[in-house]
Amino acid sequence: MEVRGELVLVCILGVLICSCNFFMVSEAVWLNLPASGTKCVSEEIHNNVVVLADYVVVSDNHSHIPTISVKVTSPYGNNLHLKENVTQGQFAFTTHEAGSYLACFWVDGHVQGSGDVSVNIDWKTGIAAKDWDLVARKEKIEGVELELRKLEGAVEAIHENLLYLKTREAELRFVSEVTNTRVALFSLMSLGVCIAVSALQVWHLKRYFQKKKLI
Repeated sequence: MEVRGELVLVCILGVLICSCNFFMVSEAVWLNLPASGTKCVSEEIHNNVVVLADYVVVSDNHSHIPTISVKVTSPYGNNLHLKENVTQGQFAFTTHEAGSYLACFWVDGHVQGSGDVSVNIDWKTGIAAKDWDLVARKEKIEGVELELRKLEGAVEAIHENLLYLKTREAELRFVSEVTNTRVALFSLMSLGVCIAVSALQVWHLKRYFQKKKLI
């Protein structure tokens, strides 16, 4: 019975660790930048979330790697990262505004005309952006304890996402109710105007026929 209980415990722990790894997946993006023009990637992120991204130009010609420029902006248009004439780099920030964060890439002017440029972007947010190796060294934890800490962080991230979705749902419900109220008022106003115009037309026609002594 004790062996069976240990096996069950190991299975449960394995499932939890797999769940933790599922929620800690980062997003890798490949972009093919044209010689002229800009390509952007964006992500909807709520408040107080850590964002970490690495980008690197991938070229078959190692003797001449083209350079790019990078600009990252917040939902309100604030510049969070701006680099020019680079082949690789990193940006990291904590969000203070909820909305769509935009990262734009373009080829520098002096290398235009050399064809498309491939850029690899490793975009991490929330729990996936946390340096767990540093946490393990700082708190002197490893193995199962470290995996449990990762799982705890993933659960907290899920809880925060649920709270954010709940808030967004409340905001959208309020906007929907306000819109429905305005539509109903507009419909009543339109009906009132139609009735008033109809009554005015009847009154005008009645006076016209009375003047002509038709009624």
